[in-house]
Amino acid sequence: MTMLIWIVCLLAAVSQQQRTPTEQITLLPSQDGKASAVIITTAGVDTVLDQPYQTVAIDGKGATVSTGDGADIGKRYAATLTAMPQRAAVFTLYFVTDTDTLVPESAARLVEVKAQLALRPAPEIIVIGHTDTVAKQDYNDQLSLRRAATVKRILVEVGIDAERIAVQGRGERELLVPTADGVDEPRNRRVEIRVR
Repeated sequence: MTMLIWIVCLLAAVSQQQRTPTEQITLLPSQDGKASAVIITTAGVDTVLDQPYQTVAIDGKGATVSTGDGADIGKRYAATLTAMPQRAAVFTLYFVTDTDTLVPESAARLVEVKAQLALRPAPEIIVIGHTDTVAKQDYNDQLSLRRAATVKRILVEVGIDAERIAVQGRGERELLVPTADGVDEPRNRRVEIRVR
């Protein structure tokens, strides 16, 4: 009798292995909207997933690729997807020449920044100041740091914990628009707010 139970259990285990894959890998859309791909190698054979929601099921016989849709994947892996961290966000604010005063368009954009930060229970924020190439490098280093400190102060005033905000000044070292020395380029007079 014991031998018969053992044989039935073994057959059930083998049958179960043949029906369900031992591994499944699904390619999700990238958070930034750019194309992505993954290559899975099984028994020396490469399988490429290069479309969102493609799934490879790997079992003892090899790999089988199928394509699902976002709704199906969302239902099947709801708990996992909910546990994933929010995607990083980057906001750029611009400044009046030779000041730490935001231009009106950027001041108005602070509402959007505040709303995004409110969606994150414990944001990590890096505020990075930049300048154009009009002044000398030492002056630009100080100005970029003042700009970053101004944005940090604004964020703290709306309730963000100051301990969560790191401030950096890069001066004219990382120009958004490459220029020669002495060029007044508005897009280089900026602060980037990076939120994770």
